[in-house]
Amino acid sequence: MTSPVRLCLVLHNHQPVGNFDGVFEQAYQDSYLPFLEVFEPFVDLKISLHTSGPLVEWLDLHHGEYLDRVAALVSAGRIEIMGGAYYEPILPMLPVRDRIGQITRFTDFLQKRLGGEVQGMWMPERVWEQSLVSDLSNAGIQYTVLDDCHFRNAGLSNDQLNGYFLTEDQGRLLKVFPGSEQLRYLLPFRPVQETIDHLRQLGEQFPGAIAVFGDDGEKFGTWPDTQQHVYGDGWLRDFFQALTDNRDWLQVTTLAETAQNEQPSGKIYIPDASYREMTEWALPTESQVEFDHLVHEMEGDPRWSRIKPYLRGGYWRNFKVKYPETDEMYARMMYVSDAIDQLQRTGYESAELQQAIEHLYRGQCNCPYWHGAFGGVYLPHLRNAIYSELIQAEKYLDLACQRGTDFIEAVAADFDFDSHNEVRMANHHLCCWVTPTHGGQIYELDVRTIAHNLLATLDRRPEAYHEKVRSGQAAGGSQAASIHDRVVFKQEGLDQMLHYDFGRRKSLVDHFWDNEVSVEQVATGQARERGDFAGCGFDAKIRRGDDRVQLQMVRKGNAFGVPLTITKAITMIADSDVLEVAYLIEGLPQDRDFHFGVEWNFAGLPSGASDRFFHDQDGDSLGQLGVRQDLHGVKSLGLTDQWLGIDVRLGVDRPSSIWAFPIETVSQSEGGFEAVHQSVAVVPHWIVTGNPQGRWSVTFEVTCDCEMARQRMQQALLQEQS
Repeated sequence: MTSPVRLCLVLHNHQPVGNFDGVFEQAYQDSYLPFLEVFEPFVDLKISLHTSGPLVEWLDLHHGEYLDRVAALVSAGRIEIMGGAYYEPILPMLPVRDRIGQITRFTDFLQKRLGGEVQGMWMPERVWEQSLVSDLSNAGIQYTVLDDCHFRNAGLSNDQLNGYFLTEDQGRLLKVFPGSEQLRYLLPFRPVQETIDHLRQLGEQFPGAIAVFGDDGEKFGTWPDTQQHVYGDGWLRDFFQALTDNRDWLQVTTLAETAQNEQPSGKIYIPDASYREMTEWALPTESQVEFDHLVHEMEGDPRWSRIKPYLRGGYWRNFKVKYPETDEMYARMMYVSDAIDQLQRTGYESAELQQAIEHLYRGQCNCPYWHGAFGGVYLPHLRNAIYSELIQAEKYLDLACQRGTDFIEAVAADFDFDSHNEVRMANHHLCCWVTPTHGGQIYELDVRTIAHNLLATLDRRPEAYHEKVRSGQAAGGSQAASIHDRVVFKQEGLDQMLHYDFGRRKSLVDHFWDNEVSVEQVATGQARERGDFAGCGFDAKIRRGDDRVQLQMVRKGNAFGVPLTITKAITMIADSDVLEVAYLIEGLPQDRDFHFGVEWNFAGLPSGASDRFFHDQDGDSLGQLGVRQDLHGVKSLGLTDQWLGIDVRLGVDRPSSIWAFPIETVSQSEGGFEAVHQSVAVVPHWIVTGNPQGRWSVTFEVTCDCEMARQRMQQALLQEQS
């Protein structure tokens, strides 16, 4: 070949905020370190390397010697450091100020720690909107990598994707490289020679072609079955050797050198997109199932190759519709971002404000905001981490504004962007978010002492891959395969756990059931709802006193066709860790009774561990949090998590029956299908009969006792001081 093929290998190494330390370490041992060790001796090869902010900070703390080796390769011109948004957010979901802030902050860190000039960036999950061009350019970025499907969405054919392109927004330019989907599926799952043959054929057909591989570094050792394949069986060493042996026609280089030495193929404007699989996952479940069936039906059609380029999936932002929990995190993030922005606009600056910004950025990490082949939003520890960062950001804002421990407030506004007002009630200990127009439910309850949202729950809902769970279609064989092709069951009986919720898993969910309904029916979502209070609108008003606030909500509805009125009031007192909720039902007839229950859900308190357990009013354990409870004639139930350092006690002012049961989902991750504990439902319930005035009432006290956590914090502080 007279003009060599340029091959740009772009590795994206990432671990999300909140992932377990052991996962970081395992990925380091399985992927990051061995890849570097195999790469170093091949002195003719160059790569572009992106390491996300959460991961590079962890590496700097635990394996600084690894970053030193990377820095030496940067100095030698063998590694180009790719920048990006510091904590790997989906950029289109951020305000412009945070997009630019994350990118510039990360560029500064990388250049100081690893050296070299950061010119290009990794686009998180390749989620693209054209308006990003001006923001990236304003942040100092010259180029990025998207998938070739982005370019096909703009009408280009595969034969036109052998270079890079210019794109523009508001007069600002950006170079964009198409990453090859074919290379993503070849590396490292197919024999090395197949990749060499593919590149040779590309060069023969298109002299001087540019081929870009851009994908996760974890597929080289961390993804299931790849560690032995890539390193034990020598695939990566053989691959690098083959690249070296063919250097007479194959130049392995960086994006920076390619952008500097090659001219763009032309200009392009790219439609909103992400990588192909992501667009399919973003579809509503019913549409995703139909999409999958349609693809399978059409694959054998002779017209398929002509039709396929014009087939489109969904749009990333609709994950916020598909998973309301994602929308809640997004709205919470926007609340904090806006609060920081308002303070910055006053010209105020302090160390506390910078800490708030740091926690905000960490709370924008993308992984729990969506779901596909990875656990994403289904992983409680990732959701908990997002809320923890956002709650901590708000605490630092309180410090910046010098708020004392005696403040109390209640504010009504459209916090979740649905055109209806929600109510935020807060004191030094708690922050309670209520949606009057959706059942008068509490949808977030922050325990600020430990920066934990007790309502970071997840609904059980149908997923397209549940068809595979029901049919038990597990893939056999030991050969390494892409996570997109694997079907593995991590435990038995998952098909028996496919239960779905027909309402939100929140708190203050008001139920009317048949008298004979069982805990099994309620726990599995089979109990028939006989009232219209659980998800419908309540009228609301806020009352404010010197040391307390109260949200009062009223709905005139019905149960079993009988007109009833429910009034419920949430009271919060300054400097108190107790939330008081009072219920009044009016209009109850004298000649019949009703089965009434109030559902609470508590999240982030895992099951299956002896230090997380139910207890009675005397503090005696009733079993770990995965044990179903069916209690009668009791006035309290406690949930203790000694690891978090919290004891949540639900007290009732009248003898009650209480059901409690775990909420588990069946979801997929890179390792396979698995059951995941999401929350604990606690449901006090009664057979209700009205008094002579047709009334019935009950009062709850929810105490969020963090004394265990406070004592640990004090001990840690004393140790630091000593």
